[in-house]
Amino acid sequence: MPDGVGARPRDGRGYPVPAITPWQDGEPQFALTDHGRSADCALERRCSVCGEFLPRGPVWRVVGPAESAAIAAALAEGRPYRNLAPTMEGPGHRACMLYAAMVCPYLARPNARRRAGAADGGDELVAAAVRGAARGGLGAVVGFGDYEYAVTEDRVLFRFLDLVEFLPHESADEHLAELRAELARGSTRTHGR
Repeated sequence: MPDGVGARPRDGRGYPVPAITPWQDGEPQFALTDHGRSADCALERRCSVCGEFLPRGPVWRVVGPAESAAIAAALAEGRPYRNLAPTMEGPGHRACMLYAAMVCPYLARPNARRRAGAADGGDELVAAAVRGAARGGLGAVVGFGDYEYAVTEDRVLFRFLDLVEFLPHESADEHLAELRAELARGSTRTHGR
């Protein structure tokens, strides 16, 4: 576990709560994203998982099957990839995103199903975040040279620029060796310090 994640508040089971997760009645709502927390992370260039500073340079995110397939196709064809569709998923440190991909059941396994929906079902930005939806397909931890964002009245939207790393997975435990190597480098605690 990255140090920054280990320092996060915990739920009643002892699980660390990501920086963008809202709380309701003293319980974290893992399937939801808090607008204010997400906006603060974007505006202050903070990791959406650990909440610590993201220095200039590459940022990472976890992507689902559709974006993973689009990236794989672009790379196979020798084309550049640019994330043109906005997402509500914010960036983070490499170690934090590797860790998040491994510990979140929905991100980790293709057959995992969401226990709760993330928002109103009609919105294309959250269509995959419907209660009972399976991730399916390959997920990936992806590095980008940078990101841009827009804070609207009810959400924060991100776009990611300049693909620098693509780590696809069927099951995210495939990234365990990479996570261990990243933690050995001590990369999350030293960012921006």
